[in-house]
Amino acid sequence: MFLDLLRRRNPDFLRAAARLHRAGELPANCYAIDLDAVRRNARAVVAEASRLGLAAFPMTKQIGRNPDVARALTEEGLTHAVGVDLQDAEADAAGGLRIGHLGHLVQVPRFEAARGAALEPSFWTVFNETKAAEAAGAAATRGREQALLARIVADGDRFYRGHEGGFDATDVVAVADRLDALTGGRFAGVTTFPAMLFDQETRTVRPTPNLATLQAAVRRLRQAGRSDIAVNGPGTTSTATLPLLAEAGVTQVEPGHGLTGTTPWHAVEDLVEEPAVAYVSEVSHSYAGQAYVFGGGLYVDPVLGGTSTRAVVVGDGADPATAPTRPVDMPAAEAIDYYAMVEASEGPPVEIGDTVVFGFRAQVFVTRALTAAIAGVSTGSPHVVGVWAADGSTPLHLARSAADSRRIS
Repeated sequence: MFLDLLRRRNPDFLRAAARLHRAGELPANCYAIDLDAVRRNARAVVAEASRLGLAAFPMTKQIGRNPDVARALTEEGLTHAVGVDLQDAEADAAGGLRIGHLGHLVQVPRFEAARGAALEPSFWTVFNETKAAEAAGAAATRGREQALLARIVADGDRFYRGHEGGFDATDVVAVADRLDALTGGRFAGVTTFPAMLFDQETRTVRPTPNLATLQAAVRRLRQAGRSDIAVNGPGTTSTATLPLLAEAGVTQVEPGHGLTGTTPWHAVEDLVEEPAVAYVSEVSHSYAGQAYVFGGGLYVDPVLGGTSTRAVVVGDGADPATAPTRPVDMPAAEAIDYYAMVEASEGPPVEIGDTVVFGFRAQVFVTRALTAAIAGVSTGSPHVVGVWAADGSTPLHLARSAADSRRIS
């Protein structure tokens, strides 16, 4: 869904990724990330968040918690990340980000609370009093008082299946009092997910009922005499949504796909953020008119529903920004994605070893793909900063022969 967008808005990045793969510097089954574009996107988010008085916590799971990107985000002013789970937060911290938000969407397991507390997160979300006590206790052991966000829910709120849970929003004042009573913890505010979602019919982003739930909870808290309430409202976050969130009273936002220009809204409208990520692989072999392409990272985030996938095959001298796109037979969701099959019976001949470039919405952390930040696209001197495993923890060092080095097309 984002291949055409990349070809139109960021063709030099595609060319750089293809050249680097054909030079042996970018491996197959790798998400290439345009670091220059991510920096520009981050600057746009920081500027708009600052204008509106919002705290912005970036999320990096979708790009495999890439440490090189994490360091760049820090340098651009996004210094505190949100960890979708504890492992995510630890990877971000290893990459140089401090932790702004822990425990949402995924709570911290009981016996791992000490690891969470060691990260000294600015905020820690809890879904119930047991989890609140665990977080507060772990913080107290370290001599800290942990700011706790209460995940709240009301009738009519919208959740992805498997994301449900939280305190009854109508009981938020009593919840705040109980969290304040914990040694090592204090009530800091409320959160939900998603506060905003892309609407297929209007082709724009709209508030969910959850956002109204946050607003109602804040009113109750203020009526009870509370002030300085943090309101965390993640979901489909980009610079275009920040004014809507600020107007609704949100104080914390969490850009993820917005930093790579891959929210659903980016797929249908040219927003400020540029597309900055592509999946790069290569042809393994051919069979029955199809080119079999190495997989491992072929998980397409289904947020836009069932959409067909296309790719561009790049041989010597071909330009990924102008070469014809080809339909892809993706592996079934219940299958291991060893390969995708690209139509090869028509069009220019496809050779074993040809580069294949995809553009789709990624969730690298659930795959066995690699990630690589490419710097220098904007200056005409693109180079791979590093290659990392999907969890951001393991660097991969590529060995190239002299012959390989001369294969740049």
